[in-house]
Amino acid sequence: MPKPHIIVEPPLLSLSLLSAAAIGYEVLLTRMLSIIQWHHFAYMIISVALLGYGAAGAIAVVAESWLLARYRQVFAGGAALFGLSAIACFLAAQEAGFNPLEVLWDPNQLLRLAWIYLLLVTPFFFAALCVCLTFARFPANAHRIYSADIAGAGLGGMAVILALYVLMPLAALKLLCLLALLAGALVWRHLSGAILACLAAAMLLLLPATLHLSDYKDLSVALRAQGAQTAGQDSSPLGLLTVVENSRVPFRHAPGMSLNAAMDIPEQLGVFVDGDGLSPITRFDGGREPLAYLDFLTSALPYHLLPQPNVLVLGAGTGADLLQAYYHRVPHVDAVELNPQMVELVQRRYGTYSGTPYSLPGVVAHIGEARGFVAGSGASWDLIQVALLDSFGVSSAGLYALSENYLYTVEGLREYLRHLNPGGMLALTRWVSVPPRDTLKLFATAIAALRQSGVADPAAQLALIRGWKTATLLVKNGAFSAQEIARIREFCQARSFDVDYFPGIKPDEVNRYNQLDRPYYYQGAMALLGPESSDFLARYKFNIAPATDDNPYFFHFFKWGSLPEFIRLRERGGMPLLEWGYPILAATLLQAVLVSAALILLPLWLARKHDLAGVAGRGRAASYFALLGCAFMFLEIAYIQKFILFLSHPLYAVGVVLCAFLVCAGLGSRYAQRWEHEGRLPPGIIAAIAAIALAYLVLLPVLFAALIALPDWARIIITLILIAPLGFFMGMPFPLGLAQVGRTAPQLVPWLWGINACTSVVSAILAALLAMHWGFSAVILAGVVLYGLALKLFPKAVAG
Repeated sequence: MPKPHIIVEPPLLSLSLLSAAAIGYEVLLTRMLSIIQWHHFAYMIISVALLGYGAAGAIAVVAESWLLARYRQVFAGGAALFGLSAIACFLAAQEAGFNPLEVLWDPNQLLRLAWIYLLLVTPFFFAALCVCLTFARFPANAHRIYSADIAGAGLGGMAVILALYVLMPLAALKLLCLLALLAGALVWRHLSGAILACLAAAMLLLLPATLHLSDYKDLSVALRAQGAQTAGQDSSPLGLLTVVENSRVPFRHAPGMSLNAAMDIPEQLGVFVDGDGLSPITRFDGGREPLAYLDFLTSALPYHLLPQPNVLVLGAGTGADLLQAYYHRVPHVDAVELNPQMVELVQRRYGTYSGTPYSLPGVVAHIGEARGFVAGSGASWDLIQVALLDSFGVSSAGLYALSENYLYTVEGLREYLRHLNPGGMLALTRWVSVPPRDTLKLFATAIAALRQSGVADPAAQLALIRGWKTATLLVKNGAFSAQEIARIREFCQARSFDVDYFPGIKPDEVNRYNQLDRPYYYQGAMALLGPESSDFLARYKFNIAPATDDNPYFFHFFKWGSLPEFIRLRERGGMPLLEWGYPILAATLLQAVLVSAALILLPLWLARKHDLAGVAGRGRAASYFALLGCAFMFLEIAYIQKFILFLSHPLYAVGVVLCAFLVCAGLGSRYAQRWEHEGRLPPGIIAAIAAIALAYLVLLPVLFAALIALPDWARIIITLILIAPLGFFMGMPFPLGLAQVGRTAPQLVPWLWGINACTSVVSAILAALLAMHWGFSAVILAGVVLYGLALKLFPKAVAG
């Protein structure tokens, strides 16, 4: 077979294609693991799997000479192996039989988890090896290589998100694998390589592949019922929608419906998002009588207090809240739903069955994120209903603890209150949990929102009722009247709901029907309204302090001080009290730190007789690249989160902000070539990063408030303009440092690249933990400080 020609220039196109495939694979893994498991375990697994980048750096150090002598073959083979292993390893991982809910009592689950780690590390290792060797093979072209690498990654991440609007996740994965094969074939440039690539492509396209959900997800449980079957599926970046029908036992879903209700619930279809969060499509033919059961939910209370209200429903979903408003003869409803596929499903595909609730008289449908819609609207309403958006099982297990949620922050509630007419009400329904968590946190958040809105006596404007499974909090724009309080009593008495708080409530009025050991909700509400509320928040076993836009982790209830007690209660069934999300994140950080340390130190140990061991200044260089990895990720993650509010859509924030950061960083890398031979990092670069990042802490809230009403395309352009200068300057320190090391000690390049990769993974996890404690502003400040420290440690005197 003819030998391939020697490469004299870095294969920038192939590198960009491979980087696009790798970052696309990371995005897809997040989606696919969220579907088959739960999103926080997806985060944990992917964070460790990305340490394949660090492993590639370690291998490149140990076998550098052998690998560089075969650079073309290694790059082409590595790209091809990434393409083949990406899908093969994922399919094998989902067959591992891992169940995260059994980890604490089944040691075999840890072995299965380790097997999944090994499988998912493999594709990232192959891709990273290609990138790392390119830097080592062409150290004089560090700027061009870095630019092609991260620009390709940014465009790849955006492309995958767009592709998920038209493709199922596994179909998108196959396309990414083909992209990697193309990258390898372009480097090989020989007929045999083209033939092999075509054969591999055909194999991938014909490979049968399906997603296998955990047996413990809501969808899996529903499908085990006799007569249940999947009626249809629809996928988008917002989630995989699965419709389930049961010909023998139709769904009858009405969360928290009063046990006094004597009527039947109409037949329903079940809709699941990523295998969780059952939402019903109710059979409806236009008559109001079959909808009478909706008046026996806690969420029906405001309709008994407000005559003919003008209503806004946030999170309209499959239409249950719209049917409830229709039953109560509401003249006008604005229905906001984030997922257009959900509206399409209810209105068209199952329109005959559902009665097209979004087309009911007076209903106006709006596609958008709830918080952004309200902030950008000039309208006001008599009632704002915030729907029950998550499933009880996921919520009670603490599986949303890692999710940022701007719907339930102090600033969010203030925005809703600002859009209420005088005497209007905000109604928020949550699941009942014992001991109380999210309902009391919501109560505390409402108190803070009222006080920040200038209300001197929040106690006069709050009411809380509770059924056996749901609780509804009312926040009024004005004080509750004696007549309204009487109606609350009557409503609850007729339905055997408990009143947990209203102005002037007496202790003997609570905990009558759905009795708890103690009136936890009443006691919590009174404590939060009392003078010792700060002490109560500190002593409470769960974190129920109000969430804010800077710290939007509403579902983060975990406290380290409560962990020993929960563990002691393990044999008595106390582990369900443990909020899983935060400990999982902490465990992920520990794993990442340990593996990163091993990957960083292993090459040093193996290179005792290697020229790496005698390089002067290697510690300084290692510290520089570690600091850059942390600083870059801190700023990138924090600003992605902050722009969710402005773009009114989490996917827009991830796609637009990530793409802008990486592409502009690539441009900055190319521009920084002018300082390459000066052997220094100009202080003005770090000063520019610090000035822009700190200025945005002050300017962004003002700009967001002034510009959020603009159309989507305008806000996307503004986001690109705002991110561009920050990303541009952030793209300069890494290639400048790598170019300096490449001139004086090129044998360090793979090792330092691996260090930067490892610390990037660790810092992504650490940023989330820091934000949960101190907010995203603190993460940004930490990132600026780390860039300042990196300036002091620029590797000027590295010599081999």
